[in-house]
Amino acid sequence: MRSENHQFPNSQGHQLAARLDLPGVGKPRAYLLFAHCFTCGKDLKAVRSISEALTDLGIAVFRFDFPGLGQSEGEFSDSTFSSNVDDLYRAALYLEEIAEGPQILIGHSLGGAAVLRAAPLIESVRAVATIGAPSDPVHVTHLLAGKLDEIREKGEATVSLARREFLIRQEFVDDLEKVSTEDAAGKLREALLILHSPVDEIVGIDNAGRIYDRAKHPKSFVSLDDADHLLTREADAHYAARTIAAWAERYLTPETTDAEHGDTVVRLHGKGFRADVWTGGHRLVADEPASIGGTDAGPAPYDFLLSSLGTCTAMTLRMYADHKKWPLQSVEVRLRHDKRDETDEAGKKVRKDTIEREILVEGNLDEEQRNRLLEIADKCPVHRSLESKVEVSSKLVS
Repeated sequence: MRSENHQFPNSQGHQLAARLDLPGVGKPRAYLLFAHCFTCGKDLKAVRSISEALTDLGIAVFRFDFPGLGQSEGEFSDSTFSSNVDDLYRAALYLEEIAEGPQILIGHSLGGAAVLRAAPLIESVRAVATIGAPSDPVHVTHLLAGKLDEIREKGEATVSLARREFLIRQEFVDDLEKVSTEDAAGKLREALLILHSPVDEIVGIDNAGRIYDRAKHPKSFVSLDDADHLLTREADAHYAARTIAAWAERYLTPETTDAEHGDTVVRLHGKGFRADVWTGGHRLVADEPASIGGTDAGPAPYDFLLSSLGTCTAMTLRMYADHKKWPLQSVEVRLRHDKRDETDEAGKKVRKDTIEREILVEGNLDEEQRNRLLEIADKCPVHRSLESKVEVSSKLVS
């Protein structure tokens, strides 16, 4: 993942701090605009985790801090729900100026209510996803418990939220009471995905039901099982990201790359071994195990090598059996790689790569057919390449 820091002005002239996370390889297949939860920020752990998982899948993510939060200018107390919706609109305009307009919107908690309101304002949007969103923005006033009377009486009050102090004004509460997420969902014309945890203690699961009931098709709901409201477990955040990416697939244009046709591109950024791979029009991630300094984010290089031999073996057997019209039902190939110390003809110790391959074939095959399939396995193209002398030509390019 590559990240760029940005700033853009909102309607009040405040510079809002933003970050554009880009896939490590190739052109993004889509741009996504992320609205974080109430009093959170673009660098919340869950937001970072979701963004990382989405960029692994080729989707660029634009996230920013609302006024008075993170590194953004302005005062939080001067903002309202409506001004946050306008900030989303301004963020979309800026993203269109520097790259492309967002095709996907994601909103977490109150940010989910905000993206439902902002979607009709942004022409490029094709799909909207909400995570733990309230069915009505006024729902967040329960976080102000014990302070609402003071706010009404004095016009403002300092409220402790997530171990931080925020000044909340009456204008903020009044604005929340004017808008309805359910109404916004009913007017939405883009595809909608609702993600919500049934054990969410901040925004109850019934909120998801009300949004779903009002929304028109195409609409989908996915339960986040035992996740908490902030998706503090990285596995929950990654699951949400993968679900959103898979669901949004049908609403995006086909993925492209600036690499030459047939090229495989591998790009490694920063420290560590994690590498982004683009091959055959697909994005993959390679890494090393944590035991040798990696993060285990993907298969190791030799894992890819074994996968290549295994898949080529299975496909070759399938093609041969189909050609012969043999009743081959399934093929399973198990492989192990090792390096062994041996002694060559000159008595010198050498290390030799060995691959053990076990092939399980199922079907009504006789012994002669099974033996012939074993012979054919040794003729698969990748097998032949591994046993031949492959020349690799390397050069540095700028």
